Amino acid sequence: MRVILGYDGSPAAAAAIDVGATLFPGAHGFITYLWGPPFASEQVRRRLWEHARNIDTLTAAVEREGEREAHWVTGLGVSLARAAGWQAEPLLERTFAGEGTGLVRAADKSDADLVIVGSRGLGGSDAILGSVSDIVVHHCSRPVVVVPHPMLSVEYDALAAGPVVVGWDGSTNAEAALAAASRLLPHRHFVAVSVDDDSDPPAPESVGDARVTRVRVNRGRGRHAHAVAQALIAAADEHGTALVVVGSRGRSVAREIILGSVAMGTLHHCHRPVMVVPG
Repeated sequence: MRVILGYDGSPAAAAAIDVGATLFPGAHGFITYLWGPPFASEQVRRRLWEHARNIDTLTAAVEREGEREAHWVTGLGVSLARAAGWQAEPLLERTFAGEGTGLVRAADKSDADLVIVGSRGLGGSDAILGSVSDIVVHHCSRPVVVVPHPMLSVEYDALAAGPVVVGWDGSTNAEAALAAASRLLPHRHFVAVSVDDDSDPPAPESVGDARVTRVRVNRGRGRHAHAVAQALIAAADEHGTALVVVGSRGRSVAREIILGSVAMGTLHHCHRPVMVVPG
């Protein structure tokens, strides 16, 4: 399995490596640092500014020191990934298009099976932030796992052997989400959760060699998409889930079942890793 993991040196990015290596042991990880404007940290730029003779020498120094800094950060991520059991290599990408777009391009370039990002970073233009993970989820043609930070012990403990909850509404995108989950996590037990709709076609009882438990839950009250996302998250907590999987589209725009708004609601409110599978 080939995995692109966005890394920026933050604790959230380190946590993403730890979670990714636990969910997908033995993967080949490309630890990806997006090196873009202003090309060096604020601390480095401030020091260089004190000694710069003119703008040309400052620009050259920022490029030189920024590249060294980028290699150092990427190497640190590779060391963490290898210590966690991955076959890891650095991928340093110079970009002017922004981190989200850069990760999508890196995934396409490396023909990755999966992209992993943290939901929070250091802050500023060189971090894998929530906005960056949103861009990757919306534009990547591959499954994207977003790792929240921080996670509690009970959530970490579920990673190694906990079941995988899959949002289910009977759509082709829900089928694709379940198929992708079973392909990427072939030895897990799956729980297909249908939220408050008796008209949904039932989920299959198995996918490949994996068993699927079918669960129907009430969405409760409130705005439809938000209520569905909250019901899905509650089911994940109840089953001690390692990962929540949702499709990026549902059966119809009107119903919003496991639709973009539901997927984004799950991403932004779930304290367990969430994988979004593109439709």
